[in-house]
Amino acid sequence: MKGHCLCGNVTIELEDINTFEACHCTMCRRWGSGPLMAIHSHSKPDIQGEDSMTVYPSSAWAERAFCHKCGTNLYYHQLGSETYVLSLGLFQENPNLSFESQIFIDKKPDYYEFANDTVNLTQQQLFDKFAEKGIRPKDKKL
Repeated sequence: MKGHCLCGNVTIELEDINTFEACHCTMCRRWGSGPLMAIHSHSKPDIQGEDSMTVYPSSAWAERAFCHKCGTNLYYHQLGSETYVLSLGLFQENPNLSFESQIFIDKKPDYYEFANDTVNLTQQQLFDKFAEKGIRPKDKKL
């Protein structure tokens, strides 16, 4: 899969992934003015144009990146792991994507709703999954 930001200065390539998720946490909704629609990768993607990127430590356990030339949101990265959650909009040429899951479903505001039948995880259910992997998020205000 190949994708790029609005201005094209940052390009990202990763293995083909055919599912995506939506995150409804308050940080994602503030970051993009709506849920983060994203592709979940368990390996670091090949990124070109890193000199056009700003990486922001958004919590004690994660960082977010965006292109500082055009403002495109690029990814969320879980520190200490190879987990990258990449903005779905970067990858416009993959018609076979399936909407698989929604996380922080208990943080979703009432003013929008997806009709898709997805797996829905609350904040606690997601943190329980993190704990199984030895990850202990410190910021419970997501």
